[in-house]
Amino acid sequence: MPHSYNKGCYFKSLSDIQNKNITIMGLGLNGGGEACVRFFLKHGANVLVTDMKTREQLQQTVDKLLNDKNLDTSRLTFRLGEHLIEDFENADCVIKNPGVKYDGNKYLAASKNIETDLSIFLAFTKAPVIAVTGSKGKSSTVSAIYYGLKTAGFQTFLGGNITVSPLTFLEKTNQDTPVVIEFSSWQLADLRGRGLLKPHISIITKIVPDHQNWYGAMAPYVDDKKLIFQDQDKGCYSVFDFGEDEPGTGPENSKTWGEEFASESKATVLRYWNQKLPEGKFGVWQERNADGSFKGKVFLPGMPEPETILGELSVPGDHMKTNVLNAALAMYLMGLPGSLIKKIMKDFPGVEHRLQFFHENKTGTSSYKFYNDTCATVPDSVVAACKSFEKPVILLTGGTDKGLEFTKLTEYLTTSKNAVKDLYFLAGTATDKTLPELQKSGISYKGPFPSLDELLLALKKDLEESKEAVDDQPIVFSPGATSFGMFQNEFDRGNQFMNKVKENF
Repeated sequence: MPHSYNKGCYFKSLSDIQNKNITIMGLGLNGGGEACVRFFLKHGANVLVTDMKTREQLQQTVDKLLNDKNLDTSRLTFRLGEHLIEDFENADCVIKNPGVKYDGNKYLAASKNIETDLSIFLAFTKAPVIAVTGSKGKSSTVSAIYYGLKTAGFQTFLGGNITVSPLTFLEKTNQDTPVVIEFSSWQLADLRGRGLLKPHISIITKIVPDHQNWYGAMAPYVDDKKLIFQDQDKGCYSVFDFGEDEPGTGPENSKTWGEEFASESKATVLRYWNQKLPEGKFGVWQERNADGSFKGKVFLPGMPEPETILGELSVPGDHMKTNVLNAALAMYLMGLPGSLIKKIMKDFPGVEHRLQFFHENKTGTSSYKFYNDTCATVPDSVVAACKSFEKPVILLTGGTDKGLEFTKLTEYLTTSKNAVKDLYFLAGTATDKTLPELQKSGISYKGPFPSLDELLLALKKDLEESKEAVDDQPIVFSPGATSFGMFQNEFDRGNQFMNKVKENF
């Protein structure tokens, strides 16, 4: 059985934090641990931060904290390169990193009380929460919601798995400041039993296998996802997929994941689909105008007829149409008129590190457009990236495996006519799982390259020697794997890619 936490929050008020001994498990480089340190120091706690990474590895974050004159660092202790059991036993409360499993962890087992930045935020905010989880598209969806609400004039905040801790804006929120939160399955698992998450709107994006090296099976992975709607009631909205799951990825009971979620949620259930919803179903769907242009429609209980709330978009890809349409639905549920939503979302620029257009290069008579899709950490996302463009892409991919099946990606690369123009692979265990099938099918590729520098050097040489004139040829970095070994994380990977491309092309 998965671990369940005590109901509520250990802290009864923010003033209750004063003089408590807090151990923060995980400092990291993405800002979450740093935000927790700042929050608890600000509220007068004695803070010990511990991380298995060394001080040298974490120096960037350490320096930011120690050089901040506004922090009382006399209350701050670093324990880096190790964990000591007494730091957990003696703490009034441990702030857990979501990337650490509770099961089998002796340090967490020794802790009197465990909280996370999200459990503390949810315990004390009065803001209406728009919560999003899923396997694909959740970061694009929350970014689109945040962009839309902010552009419409709302004071709104964005946080969670998108690398912004909600503790950075907790005290700026009230009942009139909607907060958009992206939840990973791990962050949801850390809320099990607490009864703190009751979002006004919850959205579950497409479910595909992910983190199977952590979960070992789909059922426990999806069970964590379900926590997003567990404590909702009829006054809340749950938004689920109406389409079919990808073959072999759905539940064993023959239902789709969307149907299973809809049958279990106590909220008002709405659905999304890439075609018109059948009679009796409410939600949003995609249609085409007579000229073939895209539009998104909404139909809710009590409406006399469907309304158009979305038109043509600036961002590429069918999957982005789904993400932005779900964002438009959230905006509509927050009271914005369809005409305004359509106008605002037309200019949504997309999300950093997710099919992010960042550079254009002209070589001879040819022009190339570079896209950074480093947050594609599952193979299905690589397929979606390739399908986002009208012409075959030059695909840069590969990396470290995290226990996923690469069948869909290899099938796409080996059977889809003109799936990609050219293929370049970074070295890694995920690449090792992909190449044998390509070799069997006679699909040519370059690499695998032991570094990003060597891959880009080979790419540049090939572009310069090419005799084919191309116009706006998309070059897409979509790894479909993790970044372990070569990079600190996927964001470091994306930043390095963009910087090196700008330097060399």
